[in-house]
Amino acid sequence: MPSSYDDDNAVAPMTMRGRDWPCLRQFCVFMENRVGRLHELLKQIEQHDIRIFALSIVDSVDFAVARVLVSDSDRVREILSLTNFTVIENDILGVELPDEADPFSTIFRPLVAAEFNISYTYPLLYRRSRRGAIAIYVDNIDGARQILLDQGQHLLTENDLQSDEFF
Repeated sequence: MPSSYDDDNAVAPMTMRGRDWPCLRQFCVFMENRVGRLHELLKQIEQHDIRIFALSIVDSVDFAVARVLVSDSDRVREILSLTNFTVIENDILGVELPDEADPFSTIFRPLVAAEFNISYTYPLLYRRSRRGAIAIYVDNIDGARQILLDQGQHLLTENDLQSDEFF
């Protein structure tokens, strides 16, 4: 069967979300709230030499949700697909804290002014030039991303998380 395009014009198998996409991939892992279950999850990830840059746990009596950011989301997606964990992926913003007296207010003020709901935030194990970083989940990720970029904030990419010098 003839192709409608030649190999030079073929669409790459990757989507536009490469390692320089200005959002990070968050894995939300649902699990029973029982002894050892979180250890099983973390062992599955870390045994493949993947760094965990953030871990946030929301728990109740019966279940827990672990939110995890890693250095290689493609590999973790493959690893978790082979386990019995229930996983949902979503985009989250990683924002380097500005070198100011009120870094959180500097980040959150324009988002609140634009009436974006900040659902949750947690710290990242990331440092560059003595600056830390946070993960932010908002109800309008694309709008918030643009506002933060317009404000001159540095948004992290997966490339940033793969560099040894920032860990």
